Amino acid sequence: MDLPLAHLDRPFDYLVPAELDAQAQPGVRVKVRFAGQLVDGWLLERAERSDHPRLAYLEKVVSPVPVLAPEVAGLARAVADRYAGSLADVLRLAVPPRHARVEKELTAALPGHPAEQPDAGSPEGRPVDPRGWRDYPAGPALLRALTDGRAPRAVWSALPGEDWAARYADAVAATVAGGRGAVVVVADARDLDRLDAALTDALGPGRHALLSAALGPARRYRAFLAALRGDVPVVVGTRSAMFAPVARLGLVAIWDDGDDLHAEPRAPYPHARDVLLTRARLTGAAALVGGYARTAEAQLLVETGWAREVVADRTTLRARVPAIAPTGDDPQLARDPGAASARLPSLAWTAARDALHADLPVLVQVPRRGYLPSVACADCRTPARCPHCAGPLALPSAEGAPACRWCARVAAAYACPQCGGRRLRAAVTGARRTAEELGRAFPGVPVRTSGREEVLGTVPGGAGLVIATPGAEPIAAGGYGAVLLLDSWALLTRADLRAGEEALRRWLAAAALARPGPAGGRVVVVADGGLGPVQALLRWDAPWFAARELAERRELGFPPAVRMASVTGPAEAVADLLAGVRLPDGAEVLGPVPAAEGRERMLVRVPRARAAALAQALHAAAGQRSARKAADPVRLQVDPLALF
Repeated sequence: MDLPLAHLDRPFDYLVPAELDAQAQPGVRVKVRFAGQLVDGWLLERAERSDHPRLAYLEKVVSPVPVLAPEVAGLARAVADRYAGSLADVLRLAVPPRHARVEKELTAALPGHPAEQPDAGSPEGRPVDPRGWRDYPAGPALLRALTDGRAPRAVWSALPGEDWAARYADAVAATVAGGRGAVVVVADARDLDRLDAALTDALGPGRHALLSAALGPARRYRAFLAALRGDVPVVVGTRSAMFAPVARLGLVAIWDDGDDLHAEPRAPYPHARDVLLTRARLTGAAALVGGYARTAEAQLLVETGWAREVVADRTTLRARVPAIAPTGDDPQLARDPGAASARLPSLAWTAARDALHADLPVLVQVPRRGYLPSVACADCRTPARCPHCAGPLALPSAEGAPACRWCARVAAAYACPQCGGRRLRAAVTGARRTAEELGRAFPGVPVRTSGREEVLGTVPGGAGLVIATPGAEPIAAGGYGAVLLLDSWALLTRADLRAGEEALRRWLAAAALARPGPAGGRVVVVADGGLGPVQALLRWDAPWFAARELAERRELGFPPAVRMASVTGPAEAVADLLAGVRLPDGAEVLGPVPAAEGRERMLVRVPRARAAALAQALHAAAGQRSARKAADPVRLQVDPLALF
């Protein structure tokens, strides 16, 4: 039933009246009487008998179309258990709202009629060409395995300048050629447009469906039903596509899994990467996790042997990577002592000037407006961490000592572990002022901005300045002559567990748009060259940084090396829920810390081996509160994307 109450998170038995026998099939939407009210529900299965002696009858079959496929129902149950949520909440994410007009148009052919199914093994368009993956030694073998119907699991690190959408289209085409279907998830509409064009070229028109909330109710439901009926073997979309009902699923793929848009903001807050990997495990499908950067979660897949990495050799990488230089290393500081504090050091200014003189565009990346102020050492800008639990420190609104955002302990005697400094600072940077400053520095050069108000897809290849916030960088014809990464400390010193990982991901995505070094492409990052994320950028070695990040998180007890859950709500409600939780062995409770006005947050940390037990315990405690009809709501999140 569509009741998101934890104590009602189980199936209920009902009798099927004779007049509804033909329509009441597993997967259809129904209405039933529950506690005197008419509520929505799903028919999960039909059985000959029930253990309950007295049963009520189904009131109505809302639609005869079985929109909940058995594989998706099983996946939804697994996701609900993984995130300590209810099945009803997950099903609301998995199946789009019904659109009666569209449903009437497409009810002529229902699932389960083989004559209506297209031959997924005969893709239209060009044949699968493994040469697109030749720069990666394991790439052609990946395509062969997909064509042969096997289930390889790969973590792919893309080269700079790589047409990632074309490579994903190759993998999908190989899967379809093997007689199976595919689901691909991207972060936003820009990536979806690129992948849509690449798949049309690889498979031909009409061979894949787009599934995104931005399409509108009618188009989204039409695409969902097309996948459900088997009209198309491939579904691509944003995170709403992770539950797409694709028949004979052979591949699940996600691009740029570190993007926070992959995290669902509604309960139970699943992440698209975890949903797809769970789906691969349950169905035996192949999995592809790709990006210019690599998350600690993807590195964990490699280190545990669950997946194999697909990377280029260093010779190929050196031919493709642009020339990258920092402004904060010793040689540069010797030439330009003001580089340590200047927003546009001479090295960055020179790189932009040379590119413009060569009639090439210049990309300038600045942090997006709205980043939370982060606390760092005022002398060396090392992120400030709690000496007790390694959580991020925060400065109080009034004069006072910094306090931890995790355990709430006051770090009155805080000293920077790098330089010993005791002064802390916070900084936030905007983008519009950068465009004004650079417009004055290079008069007569066209200046374009790409950000919240307008996101550009492409820009011309001639001389010009493009000021973009992270994630809004447009593609330039022929590549950028120079890419300037400004205000790096606004990214590196965020009060976020993933600050370094996120900074590197943003930098690599922008630097990948530059021309190769032999063709004159240059990247300048305004940061100290000795920092880990900067070193990974200079060498274009995201796997190295991911391995280092994962090792540090293991040592400090951070996800994904451990499983962590947050409990947020009014203080009394949080205390009430935790009092009723039977935490597994090895659990550690951190907090409470203020979360919002009148609310607080507690964190529970357990070893990965106890992850399922933690989710089960939290769900059971939430069920006890809902059974008592507790008034104050409590928000449960397992492995939240950002921990403050």
